[in-house]
Amino acid sequence: MKKISIIWLFLLFTFPFFGQLKSYSFSEVEKLNKITPKPTLVFVHTSWCNYCKIMENSTFKNQEVIQQLNENFYFVSLDAEVPSDITFLNHTFKFRPTGPKTGVHELATELATINNKVMYPTIAILDASFAILFQKQSYLNAEELLSILQKIK
Repeated sequence: MKKISIIWLFLLFTFPFFGQLKSYSFSEVEKLNKITPKPTLVFVHTSWCNYCKIMENSTFKNQEVIQQLNENFYFVSLDAEVPSDITFLNHTFKFRPTGPKTGVHELATELATINNKVMYPTIAILDASFAILFQKQSYLNAEELLSILQKIK
């Protein structure tokens, strides 16, 4: 009985850690890509975007999506309103205020602009040399994202 209790406790505390989406910073992706080149999926979002939250809580929690991203891509989650500098590809991208307590990060603008507009959520997929392969400004459910990932990997 004691063995069963120990096994049960082990499973209870380790189960939530299985199937977690691995997320990286831009500097980590640059280093990792030199060793193991893979496409990078950048999820550009904001804290106030409801569709972004839905994607975080459904699309990016889907086990098939997690498996596909963890195996074949590097995943970066970019808050478009993060005020800190981000160095990527030997360039320092900064937060640009657009008003009191509002603004947008230059890197988010670079990755999420389509037809001169930035919208959230945006998915940007970069190739191993960090050129933009694909951009989509829209909520994507797991099935839609998996279809895109299959075509790119």
